[in-house]
Amino acid sequence: MTNISDRTANLSPQQKRDFLAELLRQRATTQTLPDIPPEYYRFELYPEYLKIKQQQQEIAALGIDNPFFTPQEGIASNTTIINGRELINYATYNYLGMSGDPIVSQATKDAIDRYGTSASASRLLSGEKPIHRELEKAIANFIGTQDSIVYVGGHATNVTTVGHLFGQNDLILHDVLSHNSLLQGCLLSGATTIAFPHNDWESLRRILQDRRHRYRRTLILIEGIYSTDGDIPELPRFIELKQEYKAFLMVDEAHSIGVLGQQGRGLSEHFGVNPNDVDLWMGTLSKSFASCGGYIAGSSALVEYLKYTAPGFVYSVGISPPNAASVLASINVLTSEPERVQRLRDRGQLFLNLAKQHNLNTGTSKDSPIIPIIVGDSLASVQLSQNLFHRGINVPFMFYPSVPQNAARLRFFVTCQHTEEQIHQTVEIITEEIAKMAVS
Repeated sequence: MTNISDRTANLSPQQKRDFLAELLRQRATTQTLPDIPPEYYRFELYPEYLKIKQQQQEIAALGIDNPFFTPQEGIASNTTIINGRELINYATYNYLGMSGDPIVSQATKDAIDRYGTSASASRLLSGEKPIHRELEKAIANFIGTQDSIVYVGGHATNVTTVGHLFGQNDLILHDVLSHNSLLQGCLLSGATTIAFPHNDWESLRRILQDRRHRYRRTLILIEGIYSTDGDIPELPRFIELKQEYKAFLMVDEAHSIGVLGQQGRGLSEHFGVNPNDVDLWMGTLSKSFASCGGYIAGSSALVEYLKYTAPGFVYSVGISPPNAASVLASINVLTSEPERVQRLRDRGQLFLNLAKQHNLNTGTSKDSPIIPIIVGDSLASVQLSQNLFHRGINVPFMFYPSVPQNAARLRFFVTCQHTEEQIHQTVEIITEEIAKMAVS
C-alpha cells in the first residue's frame, strides 16, 4: 500500500495542499459522532419546554382555556375589557392612573412630533436627545440624589448594573425573595452570592460579620416593596449595616417609587431617611410612571461611570422620546397631585383590612397596594382565578417557581382608581368562591 509521500511525489505544491485537504475532509466525514440525544438539539424536546406543555395540559384538564397572553382592549386601569366584556381589573400596576391620563398622553404625542418615535442610536454616540437629560435630572430631583441614568428596559437595568459593577472578588448578599432581574445580575457578575432570609437584617448582620473581610466589594440587595408578598424592608436597619460593614446598598424600587411616602418619593420618604445614604436606587418606569424602561439614581460618579461603561446602556438604543416624555409628565402630575398617593394607600389598606376580616390569607402584605390571597395549591390558584374571571374580576395567579412550593396565590394590584365599592364587591366574591372550592 503506497504511503502519502509516494502518492504526492509528482504533484505540484498547490496540488499537494489540495490533496491533503481532501484527505482530511474524507477522514473527518468517516468519523462517527457519539450518539447525541435529540433533546440536546431540538427545541421541541427540551425537558424545560415539555414541562411547560405538561402544565398547560393540567390546566386544560380543568376545562380552562390558556390563561396566559390574554389580549386586553383599551387602557388597563381599575377596569379592563377582554373579548368585549368589562371586568374589575387587578392585573395592572398602573398604580397612579398615569397611563391613560390626558396630560401624560398629550406630552407623549408632543414628543413624537418633536423627536419621532425612537432615539435611533446609542445615546453615547448619536442617540442623545435633550429630553433624556431632562428626564434624568427630574428623576434625581424627585428621589433626592445627585444624578440618574435611564435604561431602555427595567429588567435589563438590574442585570447590566449589578453584573457590571461587581465581579469575581466581590460578595453580593440579597434577600431570598429578590426579583429574577437581580438574580440574573448576580449570576452575570461572577461574584460570590448569598441569599439571606426575607427581610431578616439580623441574619444579614451575621453573614457580614463572618464574610465581609474576605472580599473586596460587598453589595446588599433589597427591594422597596416585594412584588409577590407586598411587604417592605426596614430600610434604616439595612443602612446601618451597610455603613458599619462598608458595603454598598442597592434598593430596587420597581413597586415602591410613586407608591410609598406622602408624595410618592419611595422608601426613603416612607422612613424619613436621607436618600443619599443608599448607594443605588433602582426603579422601573412601567408602573407609577406610565412608560417603559428603568433607572439607577445615585452619586454623580456612579452615574457617569455607568454611562460610559455599562453594556446595557452603551450598546443599547436610548429610551424612546415618547417614553421619556410620559415619565416626565407623570412626575409633574404626581408632584402637583400627591393626593393620588394617599388615595392609593387608602384603597390598598381597605382591601387588606377587608380580606383579613374575611379570614383570607394575605401573607405578610403591609403598607402597599400589592395584596396576595394565598391558596397553596397551584391548580387551585388557577381555578380560583378562572372562577373570579367568570364573575367579572380579572386577577393573575402565581405558582412555583414564581413563589415557593405550596404557596400559590392570586396577586391583587390595587390602584388609586379602584372604587371602594369595587373593592368591597371583590372581597365578597373571593370569599364566596374560596368557600365553594373548599366544599367541592
